[in-house]
Order: sequence, then C-alpha cells, then structure tokens
Amino acid sequence: MKWETIPLGPLQTNCYVLYNDNQEAVIIDPGGDAEYLQQWLENRNLHPAAILLTHAHFDHIGAVEQIRQTFDIDVYLHEKEREWLTDPEKNGAALFLGDSTISSAEADHHINQEGELVVGPFTFQVYETPGHSPGSISFYHPESETVFSGDVLFSGGIGRTDLPGGNHDELLKVIHDKLLELPEDTYVACGHGPYTTIHAEMDSNPFLNGF
Repeated sequence: MKWETIPLGPLQTNCYVLYNDNQEAVIIDPGGDAEYLQQWLENRNLHPAAILLTHAHFDHIGAVEQIRQTFDIDVYLHEKEREWLTDPEKNGAALFLGDSTISSAEADHHINQEGELVVGPFTFQVYETPGHSPGSISFYHPESETVFSGDVLFSGGIGRTDLPGGNHDELLKVIHDKLLELPEDTYVACGHGPYTTIHAEMDSNPFLNGF
C-alpha cells in the first residue's frame, strides 16, 4: 500500500492518492487541475474507487466534479459541510478568489459520525476533527500507518481558525484528544506542506507544547 502527494489548485493543496498493488486507489482532497490529475492517474493505470474530502474549502475541492464524472466514483464528505460543495460563498472561493465557479454537486455520502469507513479494498478510521472548519474530518489508514489530516495538523503548525466556523480551542482539543492518541510513528499527511509524524509534532510543534 502506497500513497503519493500531488500539489494541486490555486494554493497548491496536497492531494493524496492512496493505492494498492492491484492499482486500486482512493483520492483525497483533489484541489484543482483536474486534467493534470486525470492524466497522472491514467499514466499509472490507477483505478480510483472514491474521493474522500477532509473538508470542503475551495482549495480542497476544485477538481471534485470533473474527477468524479470522469471515473464515475462517489464522493465522501462530512454532513456539516453538505452545502459547501455547491456554494462558492460557503466554500470560500467567492470570498478569497472572487471566483464563483469552484463548486460541484453534493457529495454522494455524508459522514455524520466517527468510526470505520470501508471504500473498496481500503479501510479507514474516521475521526471528527473540527476547529479549522466545522466538518473537518481526518482519515486514519492503519495499513499504511498514515492519517490524512487535511488542514487540522501541519508540520510545526496547526490549521487556521479565523475562517467561518473555526474554533481555536476546539482545534487544539481534537488534535490532543484524537490525533495525538494515534501511534507515534503514524505519518501525518497534511493539507499543505511536507508530511510529518505524530511523534515529531508531539516533540516539537510549538502550538501543542504545554497544551
């Protein structure tokens, strides 16, 4: 089981493609540049099973609709951001880019609780990790020892909380209570910047020290 990082879209958001030896894959946070992502997948003969969204800010969803239609796959998103995919005002595209075109149809599956999520041959543990946005979720994949955290936890940082629905105290609490409880050698696949590990963030993240 492997994953690769593909920076996409206006903010070069990290899109992740997790795939197995049978060339089956899941796509996490396809933020834009749909044609490039499609070509990337086809060049590697990968067969996507689904799109998983850690949250629905514009920079994480820009390629959702084209990739969904091209590969005829379902989209998973938290229930609290159900309307964000369809509304550039809610997903931030209109506010930050002046662009009312970054949107898609609603997700096919709305997650409303924590627990196991099975998508084809892939099994994730879903954690509700709000604070950056109300419907932020993290996908922990034990087989690859990776948590796909979106904009919750970064290498040496945490997600911004000054956007609508953000809450700084809540973000720190869910990082401490949920993500830092994962095995210390877990890789953290962040929404922006380099990947890190739980151990590294416990040891040196200035936002978490002393919490």
